[in-house]
Amino acid sequence: MKVVTGVVGNDIHVVANRLIDISLQARGFEVFNLGVNTSLEEFIDAVVETDADILLISSLNGEAEGWCRDLQFLRSEYDLKEVVFVIGGNLAVGEAAQSDIIPKYKSYGFDLVFHQIDLNTGLDEIERFVKERA
Repeated sequence: MKVVTGVVGNDIHVVANRLIDISLQARGFEVFNLGVNTSLEEFIDAVVETDADILLISSLNGEAEGWCRDLQFLRSEYDLKEVVFVIGGNLAVGEAAQSDIIPKYKSYGFDLVFHQIDLNTGLDEIERFVKERA
């Protein structure tokens, strides 16, 4: 299963991005890591070019919201119905409740949203979601 991953926008958390890459590979995923400072358009282009099954965007600085609002529009531009869209990390600047964050990002077009949860818990949830969807 192919995964495109990377860090959105002006976020540069290289170490966490690398840990996500390593963890995905350890679970048997074929990973296309776009690195840091990646635009939403670059993520979508990579999903199309690699025929990825999953797009996993991470953010640590909490500023992903401003970079991801156009996901619904970009999803509609391509035939990406089978792609699982995931975002995780710290998804808000300052304090924010999961009950506020998750619906907001789902309204942007993400299937799974993980705000401040353990990496392995998130990856377990992705695997469960993909298995149930098949």
